[in-house]
Formats: sequence, structure tokens, C-alpha cells
Amino acid sequence: MDKLKFGTDGWRAIIAKDFTVENVARVSVAVAEWLKKNFENPSVVVGHDCRFGGELFAETVSKVMIANGIKVNLAKGFVSTPMISLGAINHKASLGIILTASHNPPTYNGYKLKGYYGGPLSPEKTQEIEDIIPDNSGFNFDTAQSLADAEKNGMLKIVALEDEYIAHVEKNFDLDAIRNSSLNLAYDAMYGAGQNVIRRLFDDITLLHCDYNPGFDGQAPEPIHKNLKEFSDLIRLSGDIDCGLATDGDADRIGLYDNKGEFVDSHHILLLLIHYLAKYKGMTGKVITAFSTTAKMPKMCAHYGLEHETVKIGFKYIASKMLVENVLVGGEESGGIAVAGHIPERDGIWMGLVIWEFMAKTGKKLHELIDEVYEITGPFAYNRNDMHIEEAVKLQVLANCKAGKYTAFGKFPVHHMEDLDGFKYFLTPEEWIMIRASGTEPILRVYAEASTKERVAEFLEAAKETLLG
Repeated sequence: MDKLKFGTDGWRAIIAKDFTVENVARVSVAVAEWLKKNFENPSVVVGHDCRFGGELFAETVSKVMIANGIKVNLAKGFVSTPMISLGAINHKASLGIILTASHNPPTYNGYKLKGYYGGPLSPEKTQEIEDIIPDNSGFNFDTAQSLADAEKNGMLKIVALEDEYIAHVEKNFDLDAIRNSSLNLAYDAMYGAGQNVIRRLFDDITLLHCDYNPGFDGQAPEPIHKNLKEFSDLIRLSGDIDCGLATDGDADRIGLYDNKGEFVDSHHILLLLIHYLAKYKGMTGKVITAFSTTAKMPKMCAHYGLEHETVKIGFKYIASKMLVENVLVGGEESGGIAVAGHIPERDGIWMGLVIWEFMAKTGKKLHELIDEVYEITGPFAYNRNDMHIEEAVKLQVLANCKAGKYTAFGKFPVHHMEDLDGFKYFLTPEEWIMIRASGTEPILRVYAEASTKERVAEFLEAAKETLLG
């Protein structure tokens, strides 16, 4: 059997090719063994998102756990990743397990592990599990106890994680301020697991792709502009929508649009969150961002006297810091962001609600709040190009980066390079091109930040020509 490996955020594979009942059982056998070694009377929270086979795979995990004497709290219906993380805390579980491939294409499914503290399991603990995944599960499904029997004897409990999540939201936000404001809001679930939450919170919101469609209409449910053009057009053509929120397949990543249907990237969202929490709510704490985030971050943090730290890409690195330090905001370029007062976990819906509360409390448009940020940091733009190229070409590009062969991209000379996680080439002190292979897909990512959109486009084109020329 092939070795199963956990990437940046869990194990992911193509459904029915490598993501099979047997392989899910193999991982679950290792998880069960690890739990029994590390916890007395371990228990788990298990759930699945909207992808094909989610219920089957969640039942597979549950049966393996029950056979190993581990009590299971099984989510009722599809759930988001933040619901599983919150559920791990609420039900005092040793581990949260969600079957999801997050933002990956619909052909994929995945297996994410969440600690008892409500955030990603640490890389060290995940590695311990990966190291003991057996070549064969050895699990006999024909003789395994049925879930109905397990529920009768107390080994299985069906839990309403979505209800718990909504109750948590209602306790932590001034929802009346949002509901009673003049804001017209829109939400695109991208057919993902967040589709019921916003509908339940706001009666009069404009909804898009809030239906059950496990194929995601053939598109990867990643909340970036190229995947959200229908949503952008809806906002732009309506003429009266103030802000649009989008979340990915498991609702832990955010996409955001202003009233003109213009995409607001995660760099701007991070700065907006810091600005709101520090200036308007008087909160303090450390800011932790991934290596691929804006060069404006130190300037914003210095303005409010906040400590800033850069970590490797992967929210697990941010979450591990949130467990031991007072972190105000932690986030990634990919739209995974967490704030103080919630769980140490990415949560697209939660971040959207913070922004909507910010707008409702101030009575300002999103672009006006961004202008407030620019008064501190100066304006900037950002974009990313995902290059689907042959593996040999990708490896050669990465080898060239490692060997220091790129000293310029077209007419733009490199000022200096940083390589904490990927290769970040600074063309000026606050403008850069970054090259990094995806940790979950066969893709080479090229990122760019510059003073204007036009300059970003020039950077990305120059990088493409240099890398593939």
C-alpha cells in the first residue's frame, strides 16, 4: 500500500482513487492507537463537510474508533471545520476529526485533525500519527458494531454542532447592530458547509450557492476572485449590496467583496481586523502572520504598539502560538484567519461577522474603512498566480530558487530574498514576488505585492516569463 502523508493541513487525496474507505480506516487505526497512548478514556468529535462520500467516510472513522473503545460524538449532517474545532472543546473530546478537503477541487476529500483545545493538531503530534499508519487497516467492516447499536450502548452520541456554533456566535457578536443597520449584505457559500449558518442568522440576506451540491458545480470551492466572479457580478449589478462574504468548502477561509464587487484580499482583511480590534475595541495582543502575507503588517502593528511575528505557512503554526501567547490576530494569505475571543482556528464566517459588525458600528462603507487603514500603512495591491505545470518543471524552478539563480524578474532587480517558507524576493522594501509549491495540490504558487494593481500584474507576468522562459 502507498504511504499516506499529511500535508500543510491534513491528508488529502482523490476520492475513490486514494481516498477510499480502506485508506480512511488505515488513518483511523493510527489515530485510535495514538489516542489510546496519549489519553485516558479518549473520545472524539467526528464530522464531514459537503463532499461526495462524506457521510460514508465519517461512519468509517466512527466504526474504527468505537471498535477501539473510543467514544464518538458524531455530527448530525454536514458541518464546517470550525464547528468541529468548537465541538472538541464543548464536548471535552481528546480530538476532533473532520472529513474535508477544504478548498481543493471536488474530486478530492481529506482528513483533518483538531486538538482538544479547538485548533489544528500540532505538526509534531500529526507526525506521530502519520508514522504509525499501517499498510493495511485490518479492520473487518462486516463484523463491526453498527452505529445504531453503538448509540444504544453509549459509545456513540449524535451531536448538533451547527446549533452549538450558532449559539456561540449569538453570545459573541452584536447581531442586532448588524440586523438593525441599513447594511444590505450578501453571502456565497460556494456550496460549502457554511451554507446554513448565515441563512439562520440573517433573514433578509442575499444568498448564492447555498444549496447542497457535492460537486461544487465543478469548481474548487476556494474563495479567491477567479472562482467568485458570479458573486462579484451579482454585487456589482445589484447596485445596493454593501458587502459580500464568501467562504470555502469547509467554511474556514474568507473571501470578501466591497459594494462595487471588488475583491478585498486577506491582507487587507487582516489589517482591517487589527484596526478594528485595536482602535475601536481597545484590545491588545500579539499579531502572528504567515510568511506570504503583506509587508505592510509591521507598519500597522508598530502604529498600535503590537508585537508582530512571522511564521511558516500553515495555520497550525499560528494555532500553536495562540495556545501559549496572547494573540490578537493570526492569519494567512489564503484567507485563514483567527482572532482573540474565539477558538484558535481559522473561521471564515466569524471573520466576516467581525467585519460586518465593524461596518454596522461605525456606519462606514468597507472602502472607507480600508482608507483608514491606508492612512496608516499606505495603499497597496496583491494577487497570486497558481501555475499548473509539470512536476519536473516545478522541481527545476524550486531548485533554481534554492541555488540563488533568480537575481531579477524581467526589468525588476531583486533587492534581497527571504526563505523562511518558500522564496520571497523583495524588489523594493515593501514590494515582492514569492514562489512556493502548494502543500496540498500539484501547483506552483507565485504571489506578488506592489503599490498598485497594475504593478502587481507586471510583477506576475515578469515572474512567469522568467520562471518558464
